[in-house]
Amino acid sequence: MQTHFSLATLADPDMAESERILRACVHCGFCTATCPTYLLTGDELDSPRGRIYLIKDMLETARPADARTVHHIDRCLSCLSCMTTCPSSVNYMHLIDHARAHIEQTYSRPLFDRALRALLAGILPRPALFRMALRAAAIAQPLAPYLPGRLKAMLRLAPQKAPPPSDIDQPQIFTAHGARRFRVALLNGCAQTVLDTRINAATIRLLTRLGVEVVVAEGAGCCGALAHHLGHVDESQAFARRNIEAWTREIDVNGLDYVVINASGCGTSVKDYGFMFRNDPAMATKAAVISARAIDVCELVANLGFAAEEATMRRRVAYHAACSLQHGQKILQQPIDLLTRAGFEVVMIPESHICCGSAGTYNLLQPELAGALRARKIVNIESVAPQVVAAGNLGCMTQIAAGTDIPVVHTVELLDWASGGPRPEALEER
Repeated sequence: MQTHFSLATLADPDMAESERILRACVHCGFCTATCPTYLLTGDELDSPRGRIYLIKDMLETARPADARTVHHIDRCLSCLSCMTTCPSSVNYMHLIDHARAHIEQTYSRPLFDRALRALLAGILPRPALFRMALRAAAIAQPLAPYLPGRLKAMLRLAPQKAPPPSDIDQPQIFTAHGARRFRVALLNGCAQTVLDTRINAATIRLLTRLGVEVVVAEGAGCCGALAHHLGHVDESQAFARRNIEAWTREIDVNGLDYVVINASGCGTSVKDYGFMFRNDPAMATKAAVISARAIDVCELVANLGFAAEEATMRRRVAYHAACSLQHGQKILQQPIDLLTRAGFEVVMIPESHICCGSAGTYNLLQPELAGALRARKIVNIESVAPQVVAAGNLGCMTQIAAGTDIPVVHTVELLDWASGGPRPEALEER
């Protein structure tokens, strides 16, 4: 793609990077075939190619964002399916992130929109505030039918009751069973510690059983992805910086082989810390080290040589490949292989490359499109008649579970069960 950025504009490193990305695009349109929003609307501006044109027009003149551009950028899921499809390796992820940051810096949103986005960015990454908000949401749920669409979606997705805080999410060390093979830090996260404490518990049981010492580091928490995708650059970098410093202290004092992440949206973000801080002399090296050691839990378990107990009870499992795992991190086969090795009958979901509509806060900010994508995903899941759905990302689990009676669990819960851990509570409940 031909661009016309001025030298003054290109003096900004972020503008220079976006210009490089734009030039890689050859207008082929392969991305439109796998873009969820384009499949729903048929609008070229709701496709990656269309959004690239909008971003180019906005950035190369360094002009403030306009309402039309914001409308179509906001409708992007950041599912990154287009990056898997693109034959020219256009880094759409970095381009759309820069566009969102530019929008937040130059565009004045309507008051309600601005307040809602600030509310999400302020509450979701902070577990104590999030728990308080969920209590309020449970009380207000009878009012949902009378509220505007986005508030209605927030209340309907909120659980009736969240689990109490778990001691395992406090800073501590979990000793490996037998000879220690690795020492890792676990990103315990933010929303996950509120909505489903079973995921981290299953992860720690599974890893320690396989000879891994697990550290929950003092000072680590939200990865920053939520704020990042809302265009709140300073806030997202503040979260990321705290994690980098916390894990760097562990590396310096006791050593770490890996930083393990069991929420694929967070994993995609942590693996990108090196890029995020590439222009920060004080953080660049440390961030690059952390990104290099970041690993999804299924990647690590596959490397450890997972083996199931002989008594494993078989279940027909529909594996949902979270977008951030299959498109963002290019991890698809390891979870399937692990579940098969654990004794489960794994069935693939039709249109597995298409997003379920969760996408961080997307299902709260764009409930109509998110609802249509969830309905499409549920039809595809139920077509293969599974007994359980497995996924590697809490957001996907919450989104899918809201549309079906089929139990939805994290992949590590099934692997933990198969290797001697408890049966997942979601299976007991159903």
